[in-house]
Amino acid sequence: MLYAFGMAHTRNNAPVAGLLLAAGGGRRLGGRPKALLTHRGRPLVEHAVGVLRAGGVERVHVVLGAQADDVRERASLPGCVLVDNPDWADGMGSSLRAGLASLVRTDARAVLVCLVDQPGIGPEAVARVLAGYRDGTSLVTATYDGVRGHPTLFGREHWAGITRSATGDRGARAYLKEHADGITPVECGDVAQPYDIDTEADLAHLEP
Repeated sequence: MLYAFGMAHTRNNAPVAGLLLAAGGGRRLGGRPKALLTHRGRPLVEHAVGVLRAGGVERVHVVLGAQADDVRERASLPGCVLVDNPDWADGMGSSLRAGLASLVRTDARAVLVCLVDQPGIGPEAVARVLAGYRDGTSLVTATYDGVRGHPTLFGREHWAGITRSATGDRGARAYLKEHADGITPVECGDVAQPYDIDTEADLAHLEP
């Protein structure tokens, strides 16, 4: 099914914003941008935004990179803030930095981060991690059999530190390792599967 997010009412004063990292060029997929892979009849980026909205995150920023103009043309993303990352080829860290920079100018107190290429993570996992938010100091991660994964939630007080440490494809990994004692883990292995769409074989996870 497709998530009916097109008519959602965006509450710009909601304390937690969503950040979807959708800039990857799909190097191991023959250069096909992951955002434009087809899943359930629509671009994968649409599906991912629908998951965030269905999980309770109404304000969504989407970081675009590879073939960003094509994504804008082919994907319907009403109500989303689209953020261009000209350095997308440098890795996920650059997209995380770009996304956080776009949120600094808002009144969001935290951000919930998802990756466009994880369609096995649905609204149930988003809702569980979102429920872990307390204030601007919150650090919450989904776990799968005890292993940290996405979605992740970063309170605003962590954004500057994450921005400084996010390089290459590491994202917030180094920052989370340094602040492991402050993380609230939320087990999601019973409601989601954290596989990535990275290779031709992984395309079997996508539905027509």
